[in-house]
This record gives sequence, structure tokens and C-alpha cells, in this order.
Amino acid sequence: MKLDLEKSLASMKVQLAAYCEQKSIEDAIVVGIHSGGVWVAERLMAAVPTSEPLATLDITFYRDDFTKAGLNPKVNQTLLPAIEDRHVILVDDVLMSGRTIRAAMNEIFDFGRPASVTLAILYDLGQHELPIAADIVGERLTLNPEQRVKLVGPENLSVSVIDAH
Repeated sequence: MKLDLEKSLASMKVQLAAYCEQKSIEDAIVVGIHSGGVWVAERLMAAVPTSEPLATLDITFYRDDFTKAGLNPKVNQTLLPAIEDRHVILVDDVLMSGRTIRAAMNEIFDFGRPASVTLAILYDLGQHELPIAADIVGERLTLNPEQRVKLVGPENLSVSVIDAH
């Protein structure tokens, strides 16, 4: 399966600009989830009406599978401005089970209560285990159970479908 990364990103930019206009969202805080979500968010920033720099979120310690044997996380820094009563646009590369997004929302709410949280996802795999749905989706994919989407970057950002075996 060949994925058109630029087409998916362009679709997200159009949807995001329209969404912000429709909801009267101004000066939003764009938050990318490490690592792929940060790479996607960097490419979306121009479509968002904001003067805030890109914020980043590392959800490693918020994951519900953190204590599983063999998990050897690479921890990145969370950089989040004051979010109380602000509009947050949460960005990630892939929505599969919804567990990463749940962890990200838990961390965001530990920093304060935003006015709203908008979820922007590059690829939605439709394999949700939690009741989480994206507001902005670059592309919806149907993959075989053993397949995964792999985003490589940040320079020369590329995407491929790989076997998870």
C-alpha cells in the first residue's frame, strides 16, 4: 500500500483552517505528541491561527502499558504553556487504539483545564479500543491486523506501511 503523505498533510491543513474558522478558534495552542505528532504538527502550524510556538508532549509516563516488561522508553521533554481556558489542538501521526490520545489528554489536564481540545490525526486506522475520535483526519486507512504505519523523520518526512512481525 502506497501512502501519499503530502496529500494527507494538505487535507489536514484545509480541514484545520476551516475548523478553526467555524469554531472561532484563535490563538490556539498546537500540541504535538512525541515524536511523530510533533513532526506532523510542525507541518500544520501555518494553517492554525496562532501566535503561540509549537508545544510538545511526551506521554511516556502516562501510558497504561508503561509497567509492561520490556518497555524501554525514550523520554522526550514536555513543553506546554499555560493552557487554562485556551483552545488546544492535539496532533498525532496515527490513531489506532486511542490509548496514546487518552494518555495525552490525562497529561494535558494535569496542566490545567483547556477551553477545548481538538484532535488532529494524520492516519486513523479505525481500530479504536476507546471511545476516541479525531476532529481532523488526513486519511482513514484499513490495514491488515499485522500491518502498522511507520512515519520517519523529522527531516525528509516519509511514511510507509510495514509488517509488525
